[in-house]
Amino acid sequence: MRLTILHVPDCPNVATLQDRIGRLITAEGVVTLRVVDSADLAAEVGMTGSPTLLVDGVDPFAEPGRSASLSCRLYRDAAGRLAGSPSLAQLRHALDPLAAIDRDEP
Repeated sequence: MRLTILHVPDCPNVATLQDRIGRLITAEGVVTLRVVDSADLAAEVGMTGSPTLLVDGVDPFAEPGRSASLSCRLYRDAAGRLAGSPSLAQLRHALDPLAAIDRDEP
């Protein structure tokens, strides 16, 4: 599994996302950070706000119709609260290979 965190320079939510991923994955060096500093690059790599997590090149939290952006990205938890990164439960689901199979089925 390849994880990439796309982010704008000095994004305050990257550390939280890294910490939460670190609680779920024990392998060192699994997460790559990539700074995105232009709208063109955001569109090219699929960043729809900072931070954006890609799992094997795919954004598991993608929302239909959302365009590329250098803005801060907000995520809704199960209770509907907004946060600067996905919750541990959301990340656990996104990083679980069996959950990924469930997402692909209708």
